[in-house]
Amino acid sequence: MALYSRSHGIPTALAALACAALLTVWTASRPDAYLDPYRRVSLVALAPLLASAAAGVTLHSYTRDLDDTAVRRWWPLRLAHLLFLSALSATLLALAVPGHAQEFGAAAMVRNTLGAIGITAGGAVLVGARLSWMPTTLYFSAVYLSASSPRVNNATVVGWIVQPGPQHGAWAAGLALFVTGTALCAARGARPEGPRV
Repeated sequence: MALYSRSHGIPTALAALACAALLTVWTASRPDAYLDPYRRVSLVALAPLLASAAAGVTLHSYTRDLDDTAVRRWWPLRLAHLLFLSALSATLLALAVPGHAQEFGAAAMVRNTLGAIGITAGGAVLVGARLSWMPTTLYFSAVYLSASSPRVNNATVVGWIVQPGPQHGAWAAGLALFVTGTALCAARGARPEGPRV
């Protein structure tokens, strides 16, 4: 397990998660964050983006050819790897953002973190682990920048990252992305990347 952890860069990812949580605590504790709960939208969108990027980098395997020919199946280890990082990220970031469920507090942070990790895990299968952060960044940026539009703000499923915590449609979208991306990445692994020239 120690060799697997080091070869996938999990200690570095844990350090990045700790930094993201500390940055979230510092930003959420500012006095103006409590005056208007909608000021936290950027916080519950940016922190999960950082956590998912840290988790996505750990999906890279330097020995993909050896992994494919191994006697043991790798999907249980990949699944445990993703579930561990997802649970840790969601817990750390939820604890970093106090607030009521009706606002943009811990519930919205957990939902957005799980959804972001699901998109990133799916991105690792499609474009490789090194670029797995890109689909998540593009989607989160598009939704966040168009959040002022009534169409996006009222579309709970499409704009799930900018919705308050207890929205059922937003939770359904975030969890569906998490389950799909995690299952796909656990089953297939990250896309092999060619050597750099």
